[in-house]
Amino acid sequence: MQKYRSIILVLAITLLTAFSVRAQELTQAEKDKTLQYLESTKQDVLDATKGLSPAQWNFKPAPDRWSIAECMEHIAAAEDFIRDNIANGVMKAPAAPGRDVVAIDAAIIENVPARKNKVQAPEAIKPTNRFGSPEGSIKHFVESRAITEEFLKTTPGLRDHAADSPAGTKWDAYEFILLIAAHSERHTNQIKEVKADPNYPKS
Repeated sequence: MQKYRSIILVLAITLLTAFSVRAQELTQAEKDKTLQYLESTKQDVLDATKGLSPAQWNFKPAPDRWSIAECMEHIAAAEDFIRDNIANGVMKAPAAPGRDVVAIDAAIIENVPARKNKVQAPEAIKPTNRFGSPEGSIKHFVESRAITEEFLKTTPGLRDHAADSPAGTKWDAYEFILLIAAHSERHTNQIKEVKADPNYPKS
């Protein structure tokens, strides 16, 4: 009898563990929603930078503010930077159970694009003309966004690990992918601010 109880206990633990792992997997609806967010924010970047003249690309509202060309380079560089952090950092971090992932997901989408809090970009992704031209930045951004989308589609366990985030809390890999989209939206808003400056060149 004791033997059967032990077998039942082992089976129960196995089933509970399997259920826990499955529960952490993203639903197709979550993936589809974020793929749409990645696509829509990509299109917003492209629309905001379409048909600009050299004077418009390089106009700076103030000496300490970025031009549209610098914003575009930063968007493209940050895509690689954040995704590499996901693959080589977040996905190797331990689990962080007990987080309110619904609230964290929503906060990223709401707060990151808002530009209420200005922050300094890490040195690694400050503009340095690394892509050679604004057009080079756009090309790299489009290629990198495709890699990000494929990573989301094909990588299992995006909820299974969590690491320190810019918000000071633990985020999982899925939430850092949301950050990629929200970050490009944030700097598209910055580009729109530049274009709204009264001294912005008309052509």
